[in-house]
Amino acid sequence: MEYQTIRYEVTGGVAVVTLNRPDVMNALDAQMRAEILHALRRAPGEARVAVMTGQGRAFCSGQDLGDGRATNLDLERTLRDEYMPMLRAIVDCPVPTVAAVNGPAAGAGANLALAADVCIASDDAYFIQAFTRIGLIPDAGGTWFLPRQAGLAKAMGAALFADRITAREAADWGMIYEAVPAESFSAHWRARAEHLAKGPTAAYGHLKTAMRASLDNTLEEQLTLEAQLQGRCGQTRDFREGVVAFLEKRPPVYEGR
Repeated sequence: MEYQTIRYEVTGGVAVVTLNRPDVMNALDAQMRAEILHALRRAPGEARVAVMTGQGRAFCSGQDLGDGRATNLDLERTLRDEYMPMLRAIVDCPVPTVAAVNGPAAGAGANLALAADVCIASDDAYFIQAFTRIGLIPDAGGTWFLPRQAGLAKAMGAALFADRITAREAADWGMIYEAVPAESFSAHWRARAEHLAKGPTAAYGHLKTAMRASLDNTLEEQLTLEAQLQGRCGQTRDFREGVVAFLEKRPPVYEGR
């Protein structure tokens, strides 16, 4: 696929998907959703971590409402056929996913960021569940991600009032992993991504599976799953390399399997 609305680059094991419609604050249209889906399915074969970020001053302003056709959209079909596969590609990606939120993340754009395994935001960014301002409910996974990450009380207030949540507040709530100074933001998220790209990729994949499953499992189910996944980790070259490196007092060199 030749990308029109995103940029896709792989360097040093890091795939960077840059939303690239800065003139509309990287609003999501059908083309962009298809290209994000393609890039996130492509990345695991070419990289060991996938990053999403935005071009220009915004991360993503959500659904594109500016083309005059927004009120004619079949919202159920759009969410089911376009948003769901894109969000599943992020959540189910076998390598770690990072949202590097460089600016405003609104509506579906906020929830696109929350779908990633790790969300790192510039401290001049903000998040807003803007849906009730136009008579809608949070979508693109917002009603699932937000209560689990911020708690029901904060999620309910953020959705009902459509308040702007600063990156610092989001970090304090547990909505995102961290907010970092704007002047060091780019260098910081790249360093974080490079760290993951050098890590034990197979273990990261199993870790993601276990963490996601814990939201619905009983303790007994989770302990059983942990044992199964840890058994698989224990059979990898990465595990053997990690133990040998520990004993030899040197940094491990992981191969990702």
